[in-house]
Amino acid sequence: MPRKTMLLLMALMAGDLAAQQSLHLSVGDPTRKDKEAKVVLDAVTATATGELLTPHQVLSRLTGTRLVFFGESHTSIDFHRAQKKMIEELQGAGKKVFIGLEMYPHPEQKFLDDWCAGYLTESGFIQLSHWYKNWGYNWNYYRDIFLFARDHGLHMFALNAPREVVSAVSRKGLQNLTPEERAFLAPEIDTSNEEHFKLFKAFFEDQTGMHSMMSDAQARSMFAAQCTWDATMGYNAVQALKQYGDENTVMVVLIGSGHVAYGLGIQRQASHWYDGKMASIIPIQVLDDDHRPISSVQASYADYIWGLPLESDTLYPDLGMATGDVQGETRRKVLSVSDDSPAKAAGFQVGDVLLSMDGVLLTDGETLNRFLADKSWGDSAEFVVSRQPKDGVPQELSLKVYFRRRAPAGASR
Repeated sequence: MPRKTMLLLMALMAGDLAAQQSLHLSVGDPTRKDKEAKVVLDAVTATATGELLTPHQVLSRLTGTRLVFFGESHTSIDFHRAQKKMIEELQGAGKKVFIGLEMYPHPEQKFLDDWCAGYLTESGFIQLSHWYKNWGYNWNYYRDIFLFARDHGLHMFALNAPREVVSAVSRKGLQNLTPEERAFLAPEIDTSNEEHFKLFKAFFEDQTGMHSMMSDAQARSMFAAQCTWDATMGYNAVQALKQYGDENTVMVVLIGSGHVAYGLGIQRQASHWYDGKMASIIPIQVLDDDHRPISSVQASYADYIWGLPLESDTLYPDLGMATGDVQGETRRKVLSVSDDSPAKAAGFQVGDVLLSMDGVLLTDGETLNRFLADKSWGDSAEFVVSRQPKDGVPQELSLKVYFRRRAPAGASR
């Protein structure tokens, strides 16, 4: 799979999905897939009954449930506040709470253990665990959850597969992985569910309109990578629960909403190794990105729907462009630039190679993400890039980025 396509797949599964089509598919639980469930601001809807609940009232519905998949949009602070609220409720009710994390591959578990044991400072953990390499999103979106876990003695578990192994799945297929690559993945990966494939294609259509441009073979290849993520994270969550938990333990998995929707991703894969009660919670913003109301979703979308307000902009600045490795180098190349973004306004183009930011050499993606995390809305940054003209030698250009949010219609930007 090309690096650009892999990044797009990651973005789709991140949960930044407010489009209408994927919220109204007749897939998933047969008893709910042809019904609608209301989305109500600041209420949690039990989709099986339509009841509106508080987060505290959800606790009684989770009796006997030991696996909870809590979907997120990675750059929404309200989603993370909702996750923390549910963790607090479970811990306050006397549950032994485990927190499963999408953002770390499971070989990085040592750093989470050291963090939860109080052996690392905050800055030390961010640096040693390579937060801005493994994840890249601003630490502050997740900070309160990590501090709560450490301060209350909760265990955190790395669930994911190494990214390069998932890329290898889509590039050469599961059957062609080396034994060393296969050892990082779940022992069983189910790629046969056609409802899940239908949902997968709907995500692409919602976000990009691309699926009609892909061959079926290309779509199946990307879908195999998606199933690999889901199965491996589900397997590792179940194994941690069985090995370290007891009957009073609840594993709350924090993961992009695309992995949770309709119970077809991680929940379906986890059922191969766990036959106990599971539940899914997905926040839904009550307006989509075009400010159209989202008053309902398919009832099979999740067991519980948590209505949240629309965040027109992220809490922390984002360049609005995707970058990837330059073949044979440590530099980063621009793979895509979003319309109406700070990067677009600054003049970035696809193919630009990032050389420096504010005088600091950009030798890898971790350095770029770490320095971007220090920026606030209203700040600026000076980039130097190398650009290859269609005919001629590469040129070094200086591009000034102004981190400014999207202005309301009619206002100046």
